[in-house]
Amino acid sequence: MTMLSKPKYEFKNGAQMRPNHAHPRLELKHLVQNRGVNFDLTLSEAEISEIIEQLDLLSLRKIKFSGVILPIGKGDWGLSGELGATVEQACSLTLVPVRSRIDTPVVRNFRKSPITLSHSGPEHEIPEDDSEEQLEDVIDLARVFSEALSLALPDYPRAEGAELKTAEFAPPGVTPLTDEAARPFSVLAGLKDKLQ
Repeated sequence: MTMLSKPKYEFKNGAQMRPNHAHPRLELKHLVQNRGVNFDLTLSEAEISEIIEQLDLLSLRKIKFSGVILPIGKGDWGLSGELGATVEQACSLTLVPVRSRIDTPVVRNFRKSPITLSHSGPEHEIPEDDSEEQLEDVIDLARVFSEALSLALPDYPRAEGAELKTAEFAPPGVTPLTDEAARPFSVLAGLKDKLQ
């Protein structure tokens, strides 16, 4: 279950964020180049459901994403904010729900000029600075929130007391093969001990 409120599409300082395809986006034409814009994002039920599905969460509650967008150069903008959320994920061992509180700073720089890309493979080009993005006609705060949350989530959530147990299988009368015994150097060490 998620606690929801109506979507809020407003900024202080007179700028306004307008909904576009159900995503809260800040249109650049509403930004004034010589001053910053404060934001306080509230997501709709549909947006929360979409993030839950994208990030494979069980629930997403107590969402907070607020901060400021400031001019940082000729045509460039910097976003600095604080993200907060309470998430539930399936335990990586038992699949029972694991609740975590995420509170993390978020920094993004939206560059008008082309960004230098790092070539990590034929189809993988990423910015050398992972806080930098190419500036488009809109700044999609819901997408920034979702990406920042995905980076802050625990990779392998574990329920309290959940442990990875070892299972040993072998026919009657045969010593089970353990991970240690399967390693070639441990077998050689065992032979060496028998010879001495």
